Amino acid sequence: MSQITPEVVAQHGFTPEEYTRVLNALGREPNLTELGIFSVMWSEHCSYKSSRIHLKKLPTTGPQVICGPGENAGVIDIGDGQAAIFKMESHNHPSYIEPYQGAATGVGGILRDVFTMGARPIANMNALRFGRPDHPKMPHLISGVVHGIGGYGNCVGVPTVGGEVNFHAAYDGNILVNAMTVGVAETAKIFYSAASGIGNSIVYVGSKTGRDGIHGATMASADFSEDSEEKRPTVQVGDPFTEKLLIEACLELMASDAIVAIQDMGAAGLTSSSVEMASKGGVGIRLDMDKVPQRETGMTAYEMMLSESQERMLMVLKPGREDFAEAIFRKWELDFAVIGEVTDTGRMVLVHHGETVCDIPLGPLADDAPSYDRPWVPTPKRAPLTDAPECVDIAGDLLRLMASPDLASRRWIWEQYDQKVGGDTIQPPGGDAALVRVHGTDKALAITTDCTPRYCFADPVEGGKQAIAEAYRNLSAVGATPLATTDCMNFGNPQRPEIMGQFVGCIEGMAAACRALDFPIVSGNVSLYNETKNDDGSGSAILPTPAIGAVGLLKDWRKSATIAFKGTGDVILLIGERTGHLGQSLWLREIHGREDGPPPPVDLEAERRNGGFIRRAIGEGWLTAVHDVSDGGVAVAVAEMALAGDIGAMLNAPLPCGIACALFGEDQGLYVATVKDSALMDTLMAADRAGVEIQRIGRTIMDRLIFELPTDDHVVTLADLRKAHQGFFPTLMGTGLA
Repeated sequence: MSQITPEVVAQHGFTPEEYTRVLNALGREPNLTELGIFSVMWSEHCSYKSSRIHLKKLPTTGPQVICGPGENAGVIDIGDGQAAIFKMESHNHPSYIEPYQGAATGVGGILRDVFTMGARPIANMNALRFGRPDHPKMPHLISGVVHGIGGYGNCVGVPTVGGEVNFHAAYDGNILVNAMTVGVAETAKIFYSAASGIGNSIVYVGSKTGRDGIHGATMASADFSEDSEEKRPTVQVGDPFTEKLLIEACLELMASDAIVAIQDMGAAGLTSSSVEMASKGGVGIRLDMDKVPQRETGMTAYEMMLSESQERMLMVLKPGREDFAEAIFRKWELDFAVIGEVTDTGRMVLVHHGETVCDIPLGPLADDAPSYDRPWVPTPKRAPLTDAPECVDIAGDLLRLMASPDLASRRWIWEQYDQKVGGDTIQPPGGDAALVRVHGTDKALAITTDCTPRYCFADPVEGGKQAIAEAYRNLSAVGATPLATTDCMNFGNPQRPEIMGQFVGCIEGMAAACRALDFPIVSGNVSLYNETKNDDGSGSAILPTPAIGAVGLLKDWRKSATIAFKGTGDVILLIGERTGHLGQSLWLREIHGREDGPPPPVDLEAERRNGGFIRRAIGEGWLTAVHDVSDGGVAVAVAEMALAGDIGAMLNAPLPCGIACALFGEDQGLYVATVKDSALMDTLMAADRAGVEIQRIGRTIMDRLIFELPTDDHVVTLADLRKAHQGFFPTLMGTGLA
């Protein structure tokens, strides 16, 4: 009697039509191992079957791009024979079920994506989204995720240099944990994953295989339901100390000429790594499952192929180099096993206990996976905000904003991370972008993660543009030339047309911004089905969250800028056009409880023009501090600069509109900067020549913020501002005020 029943097929995530495709591909009924392999390779997480046709719209090339999407990570040229290699990925579902291990293994997985290609990792970043702070599960989830990120990154010796954290009720049942790693390699020593060389050895290195993480890729391709807690066994368990050994062993072997191809075992483990290597190389693969290092007894081929045990790699070696490679991995106390060979059959053949337990053509597994053009509807445009309230208490509103979850100090989080291990961190968390020196050079890489999900929910096209534009601004604000981006596309159920419409809209906006700013996307990840089924069968989806990770280059790290005011008496400048857009602003939400109106429009030509001017002004040494205007508007940007430098400000420029829109509106393409009087005229004249709007709005002063208005002054002391700003996380996490 067949073990493949309709129930078993459904449990593996197949629709009836997809299972018919499996039957056609094989010409027969699969056994359980073959069904499992098809299920993970055709899962949403591995095949991108709902997103592939839309991802093709994104710009992915440019003179700086060495390798775009399709490999483990993107590769860009940073000059002098060096390349930056980077990617961002999601580990959302595992982090909700088991926050510490979910977040930790997310970090471990993205590290492997980068060092697999020959790069030494130099920095980690993250983008985190949590639900309502007063949700009963949230402190546990926050604590677990933060400690998981810190526990893994700190132990493996790669600094965590920044990130972002948002809160919204839409993430109550589906938190997001997106992890990013950046590494540096020699352009002549970049490694790819395509297997070649008939008869070459296929080698397994790293940790032993266990039963943890089986069906992890499948779980990441489905909605959450009431049984989510029962999925805990599908969450992988990480060991950062083994990962550190694996990094060093792989980089040592990469310094030789022994490797033909290499691939980490991430989602779908041994299945995806072997299938991808063989299919990219147009070859076949034969694996002897008895030779796979195992830490548990009695494992079946099904379990070994679908396990997502961590800290494992698969590689193809040149003939005769096995002993040389084994000596390196044994020295680092890691497993090493020749488990198969490259063949000319174009098929995946698995042998276990002397019997063939799998014989699948590779074409259908990889190239012929289902691809859907799912129905979608555009997100309706929001009505203009015609009844915006006015601000009557600048100081009170500013204090409330600075204490709010989305703007409060993240110091409690940063203190869990080693930000400076390696000795090359120039700007740690707290600025517009992190800055990490390229070891042994004057160059530095600027790194940021950005997205404003409430904008994307209100208008996916403008929200997609803004996510790219804000990343561009943050890199420019430290003086770096923006080079390229990676994305992590977090959305709900793509089978709902309104959710698919959010995805399509964000892609459209992102693509437009990437083209206008010469800012291609070179790697990324799609995470769908981030929603929880309600009792009535409907779904509660997250906000559309196309998180963007971006990398820029400073040729001389000494010519960088920070957000901190540097001294009293400096002139405060507003660079860019201020129109006072209040729709979807934090001020409107936090002070008045409204999420109304359209998000701020993004003028891509102005973004490019203003960013170029900012970079030039920083390079010339004219600006003493720079900060881009984002959540909370000009008032919050100035407050953050004041707190960073422990220096106040007096703002006394005429307001072009009402108090609320001028101070708390979230216009795009705006920067606040300071200059000394000696550099003021150079700055103003250069802005005029560049066609950039610029306005003097005040000066830095001692220990308070003063907002001078025609009728009266509004004053808030830095002491009160700091108390409000630093209280949220310690209070939420039960540690008292910092």
